[in-house]
Amino acid sequence: MQKLDRLEIIPARVEAYAADYTTKDDALLSEIAEYTLREHAEPHMLSGHLQGQLLTQLSRMIQPERILEIGTFTGYSAICLAKGLKHSGILHTIEKRPDDARLARSFFDRSCFGNQMIVHEGEAEKIIETLNETWDLAFIDADKINYVLYYELVMQKLRPGGWIIADNVLFHGTVLEENLKGKNAKAIHDFNRHVASDNRVEQVMITVRDGLTLIYKKDKF
Repeated sequence: MQKLDRLEIIPARVEAYAADYTTKDDALLSEIAEYTLREHAEPHMLSGHLQGQLLTQLSRMIQPERILEIGTFTGYSAICLAKGLKHSGILHTIEKRPDDARLARSFFDRSCFGNQMIVHEGEAEKIIETLNETWDLAFIDADKINYVLYYELVMQKLRPGGWIIADNVLFHGTVLEENLKGKNAKAIHDFNRHVASDNRVEQVMITVRDGLTLIYKKDKF
């Protein structure tokens, strides 16, 4: 199979058209996006407008009491997810990098969800095990080589009927290549196969941005 250009997966014109007919970001989300794109060394890690609005709508449909986000970055996706929280709900988000954790906290404190959002700084594997929660919704968007590990840790505390959303499951199209190169592409491909073979769940992969998989934990399996 010929190597694919990442832009061929979802043409820019299609993304732009979809964005034009998607609810615009509020002032704080716009500020986070603009700051990240202007100041951060890795702005491509931002979820972005189209995906962010999808996360918001999914969270609103699920109406979670407890959300876990693995990979805070600058806080954009966490605020999108928090918009679907129940009034008594809490969102826990984990960020390994201190500077990003501090930046995200500063944005959370200015949002109307600030008292519902808890930032944990450090290694996700260790932190997840300390959280005495039952998750309704989890968003995995951290280091790719540990996706299967994070998935299994979340599944232990995900309620039946709960949801996991995994980001970057197309990984710039590299998962489509016959000879996978790079540890991240291989890890994502292994994760995709792991989920597809898991009889505890049902899932659908969506070709938005860099690919999202929506994973539903069955009541009976």
